Amino acid sequence: MTVNTLSIAIRALSRCIKCCPTSRISRRCFGASPARFYYETTKTADSSAGSPALRTVDLRSDTVTTPGPAMRRAMAEAEVGDDVFGEDPTVNELQKMAADIFGMEAALFVPTGTMSNLIAVMVHCRERGDEMIVGDLSHLHMYEQGGSAQLAGVHSTTLTTLADGTFDLDQLESKIRHGYPDAHYPRSRLVCVENTHNILGGRVLPLSFLQELRSMADKYGLVVHMDGARLMNAAVALGLQPSVILQHCHTVSACLSKGLGAPAGTMLAGSKDFIQRAVRARKALGGGMRQLGILAAAGKIALKDMPARLGEDHRNARSFAKALTQCSPPLYQVDSAAVETNIVLFRVRAPGLSPASFCELMGEVGKGEGEALGQGLRVLLFPHFGDTVRAMWHLGVSEEDTQLAAKKAQCVAQQHGLK
Repeated sequence: MTVNTLSIAIRALSRCIKCCPTSRISRRCFGASPARFYYETTKTADSSAGSPALRTVDLRSDTVTTPGPAMRRAMAEAEVGDDVFGEDPTVNELQKMAADIFGMEAALFVPTGTMSNLIAVMVHCRERGDEMIVGDLSHLHMYEQGGSAQLAGVHSTTLTTLADGTFDLDQLESKIRHGYPDAHYPRSRLVCVENTHNILGGRVLPLSFLQELRSMADKYGLVVHMDGARLMNAAVALGLQPSVILQHCHTVSACLSKGLGAPAGTMLAGSKDFIQRAVRARKALGGGMRQLGILAAAGKIALKDMPARLGEDHRNARSFAKALTQCSPPLYQVDSAAVETNIVLFRVRAPGLSPASFCELMGEVGKGEGEALGQGLRVLLFPHFGDTVRAMWHLGVSEEDTQLAAKKAQCVAQQHGLK
């Protein structure tokens, strides 16, 4: 490309940027889908002189939390070493703490929940062609890019996920392969559960279900792994220690970076033999890190201090769900009984108003809202599975934020609700 040709291209791009508002630049100039740029709603809108103060309530996910002053201090002051050599004292303390809390023999710090779940699959299903059994709406099956097949060579068979996040145990029994070593079949090795259940709105698995599942797994020589990304939310909702829930599971993967507020990290826990094998799998996947104590220091605070505040998120979520049912006109459909933790799923009952369009309305400052709410307000929500909208509470959302978000939903109902 010549210098003159490059200059012409740059001038054309500059004209495009000047002509298009920021949120439309990429769509018009590069032809990308609007959905690709949904996360642009995190940008702070321009506040011109004389306009009401702008406030943003981010309910898209509990992954948007940021570490507070105490956590940042702990990270800055952390004693570190080379974790791949097993010499980072802060990581070692965190792993011991997690194992004790979960009632497991050992634990391992892993960068992400997706990697942690994949490591569990790789360790439990050691031969290519082994099989795991999962719910058809589980995060592991839906949102982790099929890594178990792509990277581990493990086959999946699915069970119908029920409304409470469980599955039918008779169906599970029918899916277990009994013909091994018949050359036609994979070998059933592993059953995976999710607690709380993401797609179904933070549902908590009943302890009785886990107990019955473990009995069946023991009967057929299967291993039970829990994707416990929000395990601590489940424990708070049930009023139980995590170890009581996990007594029915062989292994667990529990995130530090969601409602617990750490910037990164997941704890994988199980037997000592399992963790020794998990260390090898983590290394193969590129998850072995060096002076990891900087992140582990945040994880220690997350595990020790943050579970106690999760009940606040659950109360705010229930408060918002109740407010949606009281909006007039009745624009929203929500099952309040299904709001067990920090997630609210609801539908918008207005012809022509899709979940994505509704989220755009909530993310904008509508006409007259400044006067009605006392300030400009943007509420960030997420178009979710099955034509629902998802709202999720976390340490960055206060009771006042929740009340304002409910008032914003009422404003939208008045403008776009059923007449």
